[in-house]
Amino acid sequence: MKLITTTADLEAACARLADHPVITVDTEFLRETTYYPLLCVVQMASPDEAVVIDTLAEGIDLASFFALMGNEKVLKVFHAARQDIEIIWHRAGIVPHPVFDTQVAAMVLGYGDSIAYDALVERITGHRPDKTHRFTDWSRRPLTDEQLHYAVSDVTHLRDVFAALDADLKKRDRNDWVSEEMEILTSPNTYDFHPERAWERLKTRVRKPKELAVLMEVAAWREQEAQSRDVPRSRVLKDDAIGDIVTHAPTTLERLANLRSLPKGFERSKWGQDILAAVQRGLARDPHTLPKLDKPRGNANTSAIVELLKVLLRMTSERHGVASKVIATVDDLEQIAGDDAAEVAALHGWRRELFGNDALGLKHGRLALAINKGRVVPINRD
Repeated sequence: MKLITTTADLEAACARLADHPVITVDTEFLRETTYYPLLCVVQMASPDEAVVIDTLAEGIDLASFFALMGNEKVLKVFHAARQDIEIIWHRAGIVPHPVFDTQVAAMVLGYGDSIAYDALVERITGHRPDKTHRFTDWSRRPLTDEQLHYAVSDVTHLRDVFAALDADLKKRDRNDWVSEEMEILTSPNTYDFHPERAWERLKTRVRKPKELAVLMEVAAWREQEAQSRDVPRSRVLKDDAIGDIVTHAPTTLERLANLRSLPKGFERSKWGQDILAAVQRGLARDPHTLPKLDKPRGNANTSAIVELLKVLLRMTSERHGVASKVIATVDDLEQIAGDDAAEVAALHGWRRELFGNDALGLKHGRLALAINKGRVVPINRD
C-alpha cells in the first residue's frame, strides 16, 4: 500500500492503474456540516497494487485522478457508487465511465435489497471487514495506520467481490441487466441537480396546484440558500417545515410564526421574509405552467390489485433470485394497477419479461396465483 500526498506520485500511480482493464475505487468524505461533500481520501486498487490518495494534502492536483475516472479503457468498480460519482461530478464536472456497481450487481443476483459492503464481502469471501473506522473523521491529519489499513481493505476486498459477481452475471446471462442500471448511474442528468427541481426530492404530499406551486418555490429557495452557504438543507429549513408552509401558505410574519414546525423566533430572522416572498411567488404562478399532479389511480379496487402485485413481485424475486427492489417499486405497482401503459421501468426490457407481462396478466385475470405445497405459484388461465 502506498500513501500518495504529491501530484507527481499521483500522476505516476494513475498512469500505472490506467494500464489495467479493471480497477476498484472508493472514497471517504464528510458532508455532515456542508452541502457539498468534502472529499478527504480516495483509495484505488489494481491486481498489482493499492494506493490511498490524501486529497487534502497541500498542493496536490487531482487532475490525473479525474482523467483516470473518465478513461473509457478502464472499468471502474465501486460499491454503492452514487455518492462517489456525485463527488467527482461536483469536483471535476465529469461522470466516471465505464462503471460497475457491485451493490447493483448483487441485487440483480439475489443478494437482497441494497446490501451493505461489509455484508457482501463476508458472504462472498468469508472475510469480515473491520468496521471500526466507518464513521471516523477523515478530514483530520495525519491519517493513522489503522485508517489507511481500513481504506485499503475497502478496495482490495472489492477486487474479489467484483470477480465473483462478474462471473455469476456471465453464467446467468445477466450482464445486460446491470448495464441498463449503469446507464442511469453514469448519466450526467442524474447529478446535474438544479434548485428548480429540488421539490422532486421531497415526499411532501400535495393535492392542489396552489400547494405544488408553493412547494416548488420554497424548495428552490432552500436549495439555493444551502448551496450558497454550503450547509446541509436541514440547516436552512427542515423537510417537515416545508410541508407545513406548503399546507398553510403563510403570507404574513404573524402566520409564519404560528407554524409549530419552525423554531421560535424564526419569522424574525432574515429568512422569514425570504420564505414569505417564496410563498407569494408560488401563489402568483399560473397553474397551467405547473407539472401535472398525479391523479388518484384506478378505482376502489386499486389497493387490492396492488396487494396482489406485491405477492407476484415477491414470488418473482424469490424464483429468479433478483432483489424485488430492482425489479419494481411500490410506486411502479401503483401505476401499473391504474394504467396498463404506465411509463415505469417494470414494463420495459428485462423487467417486463421477468415481471411486467405477468403483472398485466394478473391484473386482467389471465394469470392467477395459488398456493401449492406452501409456495405461491402462478396459474395461466388462458
